[in-house]
Amino acid sequence: MIAEDRKNTKTKVHNILIENRERISINGVDDVESFDENNVILVIDEELLIIKGFNLKVNKINTETGEVFIEGQIYSLEYGEPPKKGLFGKLFK
Repeated sequence: MIAEDRKNTKTKVHNILIENRERISINGVDDVESFDENNVILVIDEELLIIKGFNLKVNKINTETGEVFIEGQIYSLEYGEPPKKGLFGKLFK
């Protein structure tokens, strides 16, 4: 039931293209939550996409089209919980 509810609320499409575990391009990205050389955390349709690797570099971010290009040694991709809202976000739902 929960999976069905989530399926019905998903309206935005995102695509991920990984080239030889060294380059990744993603579209449909809403925001870049944080990044360093080992992790890049993106917000996609109110969920997190966590990219783990080594020597990761965010080469290009286009906020208008939602495209992000990352280079480095890519180890894994993982979807996570939606970002926590701050105090003001909780107060003004």
